[in-house]
Amino acid sequence: MKKNVFGIFGLLVTVFVITAIADPNFLSAYNMQNTAKWSSLYGVMSIGVAFVIITGGIDLSIGSVVGLVAVVLSFFTKIQGLDPIVAIGLTLLMSVLIGLIHGLLITKAKLQPFVVTLCGLLIYRSLSRWLTDNQSLGPVPLEGDLGFENLEQILMLDFLFSGQIPIGDFFKLPTPALFLLVLAIAGSVFLRKTIWGRYLYALGNNEDGARYSGIDTDRMKIVAYVLCSFFAGIAGILFAFELGSVQPAQTGEFYELFAIAAAVLGGC
Repeated sequence: MKKNVFGIFGLLVTVFVITAIADPNFLSAYNMQNTAKWSSLYGVMSIGVAFVIITGGIDLSIGSVVGLVAVVLSFFTKIQGLDPIVAIGLTLLMSVLIGLIHGLLITKAKLQPFVVTLCGLLIYRSLSRWLTDNQSLGPVPLEGDLGFENLEQILMLDFLFSGQIPIGDFFKLPTPALFLLVLAIAGSVFLRKTIWGRYLYALGNNEDGARYSGIDTDRMKIVAYVLCSFFAGIAGILFAFELGSVQPAQTGEFYELFAIAAAVLGGC
């Protein structure tokens, strides 16, 4: 594991140096802020999918879940005029339910993770387009929208999810980077310091051996898929506020590839 981390870090430094030499503007404060922001947004998704990959599974629907969460959040705040905190809570609950459905279909119906999540990829994308009549939405309401009365609260959340914190005179830390840091630490503690985390590793190494040793493997698979979708829900909220305009046909498209690649490169 340590060798893998050092290898990835070495590759990152190499790419960083070569790019900086090829284009000096790469080291500008603006570009560093932009890189930190987008890396963090995709990084949140990769943490979630890592739980599934560790167990030997796969989740191809994570990009569509991100898109659906972004669309539903925008629909709640802009069209329905819901309280923003309530809207965020409902979208996170929806993402958890999606993960629960995936887990139950895989463990109880004995369907393959590839099939379940591939179907989810198509279904959630279709739901996003149907819900909005394939029209773009933004989480921040305009004057005349039902959610305009919550504008002040939404703008506060906009800073929380897509703001910038000044560090020194030249650099501003994107708030998504703080989300990534906190979630990465929480995920690491969960995997390395809790019994459930050890169970996930055991399940991925040898499912039959884990079952014979008394681990409820079905329950742990469900936990993994719930966590994956929950992290996708958080990422969907971050993307909704960052993009400003959610396009149901495009938001989250192919994001699962970035998330899976990041998780695999990270050692899963």
